[in-house]
Amino acid sequence: MSARASARAIAAQKGSAPLFAALGDTTRLRLISRLCDGGPMSITGLTVGSNVTRQAITKHLHVLEDAGRAWSTRHGRERVWQLNQRRLNDARRYLELISAQWDDALGRLRELVED
Repeated sequence: MSARASARAIAAQKGSAPLFAALGDTTRLRLISRLCDGGPMSITGLTVGSNVTRQAITKHLHVLEDAGRAWSTRHGRERVWQLNQRRLNDARRYLELISAQWDDALGRLRELVED
């Protein structure tokens, strides 16, 4: 891996750790899925069909917001939540870097074993 790629990997790690920590919860993953499928939604809309209270949904949305994964705007009396696609793309790039590192390591191992 080049020095430049290594520097990008380190920068991506620092920015992605809070995001991956926020994604480490089933309820938050479901919220992200619902927001991906349904677009921006209110807390009421996100609560419908779940066994989770509005208060719990709100707490989980704030965790996602703190991780830079979601944000909200006020529409009348409701707050409408949506995903931050840029942060998802940051995480995707980081996972691609990790995948490339594994591919490189496996290639070196294959060469060592086959020699």
